[in-house]
Amino acid sequence: MDFLPQIDWRIAVVLGPVVVAASWAAFNIASAALQQWQKMNRKA
Repeated sequence: MDFLPQIDWRIAVVLGPVVVAASWAAFNIASAALQQWQKMNRKA
């Protein structure tokens, strides 16, 4: 595991929640878009 760069723990502490929040938001946006798309397809 020597090829991995040593990450400063402060960067990890800041980046961790940001990555989690971003992926959670992306998941919510994708599911909302999918529901909207399904609604449009039912009407057509």
